[in-house]
Amino acid sequence: MEFNSRPSMFSGLLAIGRLARRPVLVAQALLPVRVSRFSGGGCCTRSFQKRTGKSACATCFFFLLFCGSMLAAQTSTFTDEVGRKVQIPREVNRVVSLAPNLTEIVFALRDGDHLAGDTDYCDFPAEAVRKPHVGGPVNPNLEEIVSLKPDLVLATKSINRRETVDALDRIGVPVYVTDPHSVEEMIASVEHLGSALGAEKEGALLAEDLRARLADLDRRLSGAAPRRVLFVVWTDPLISVGRDTFIADALRRAGGRSVVDTKAEWPHVSLEEIVRLQPQVLVFASAHAGDTQRDIDALRTRPGWENLAAMQHGNVVVISDAINRPAPRMVDAIERLARALHPEVFASRVAPSGAGFSLRGLVLARTKTHRLKPAPPVEEACACAR
Repeated sequence: MEFNSRPSMFSGLLAIGRLARRPVLVAQALLPVRVSRFSGGGCCTRSFQKRTGKSACATCFFFLLFCGSMLAAQTSTFTDEVGRKVQIPREVNRVVSLAPNLTEIVFALRDGDHLAGDTDYCDFPAEAVRKPHVGGPVNPNLEEIVSLKPDLVLATKSINRRETVDALDRIGVPVYVTDPHSVEEMIASVEHLGSALGAEKEGALLAEDLRARLADLDRRLSGAAPRRVLFVVWTDPLISVGRDTFIADALRRAGGRSVVDTKAEWPHVSLEEIVRLQPQVLVFASAHAGDTQRDIDALRTRPGWENLAAMQHGNVVVISDAINRPAPRMVDAIERLARALHPEVFASRVAPSGAGFSLRGLVLARTKTHRLKPAPPVEEACACAR
């Protein structure tokens, strides 16, 4: 993801204008006197005009240097996850999040009070729903964002558009962009955002806890053979996940392995091919509790699905949609999925609260299963959950 630079002979003045968010006022402050005000003629007047003009230019030059140094002292330079240099105020008091996973990270860092706004899809935790919304992640309302007077805007490459980041950058609003492709990179994003938001300690402690939990899970699953899994993003058309996505990595961390092996992030796959591959377990993610068995039964009677041994034997797992979001709750979903895929490993331990009930040897989470309806565009189906 590349972002265009904008070289200019007035880059110093523009830099101050961007940081001050008031470029016109800055220009007016730098040039309070106009030579044209001195009228009347005569060599003395012209000489005075020349001296005044030179003095004004010198004053502007040194004022630019002074303001630049003062503003630089109030900001820090960060390199975001797509390689952009971002000037971020050392005290970030107002943040706007453009993706649900980023909103969750802000709250996980205990910085929710500084969240000035988020998107229509930010639904966790409950406080996020009550924040002012700036529209959807793909097409947020720039006027709404600016009206919230953010010190920093958070975006993610996977669902936010480059045009949005460029537009905010042009009007002087700093944007930090994340780009996680694995569970570990999600944790690294937590650390990076902790530093950008002035919550380094909270970010480090949270990252340490998440890594410790995953390490414990790795030890428990070290002797278990991976389950062959189909992760269903959508049913009609059938959409799954590619091997280089954070969801595929989450499956691996939970002791599973996707039967879909492709570089495409959200591949459309044929049901005939899935019948040929015969995954051991079908995994669905959902946000709300509901009558899961009814919907699974509806799938079981559909052509193609009825030929899947996993469907016939009831090897179906429905987990929290937290696994769809590269945020700390993803580790909760990984732990619960691991218990569903490998119950024998955790037989001696009490399952997490709300983990679900036994269904023919596996655990079916007490959450609403994947609803059967036509799919929206892939970008919308996969992006809005994150």
